[in-house]
Amino acid sequence: MAIDPITLMMFALIALLIFFMFRNGKKRQQAMQDLQSGLRPGADVMLQSGIYGTIDSVDEEDNKVTVRSGTSTFVVHRNAVSQIVTPVDAPEEAPAADLAPDDDPAFGERLASGSPEAKNAPEVDAAEAERGTDNVADESGTQSPDADQQGGEQTPKA
Repeated sequence: MAIDPITLMMFALIALLIFFMFRNGKKRQQAMQDLQSGLRPGADVMLQSGIYGTIDSVDEEDNKVTVRSGTSTFVVHRNAVSQIVTPVDAPEEAPAADLAPDDDPAFGERLASGSPEAKNAPEVDAAEAERGTDNVADESGTQSPDADQQGGEQTPKA
């Protein structure tokens, strides 16, 4: 008994629909789990009714959330929160006190040989420093296209 190609295509489409339904359900479940785990005091949220507020407390046992909006306070079900506008654990910027911009040498200034930066600096011999980086050959031995083949200086570009 031979199976008709149209029947085979219909079964394939039904299987594809079922696959996408399960996939969409898992995505929704993951999004809801992320939303519920982000409900912490101090988070700015929007309720399903469109009211914006800040979470004061979360009662895990009764599934209630106390939300403060302006001067009003609401006690709502956890599922009434539709989205978290500003999470509590928002990454803060690194403090600028850790950086010391004055420690870096000025342009053209050499590092002192005893400084920790000089130990990490790449070694450059005098001949290589005079030539510059435009005339440095790569591993295959060919020169860069910007270098002049005769003088080792960069050719003027029009």
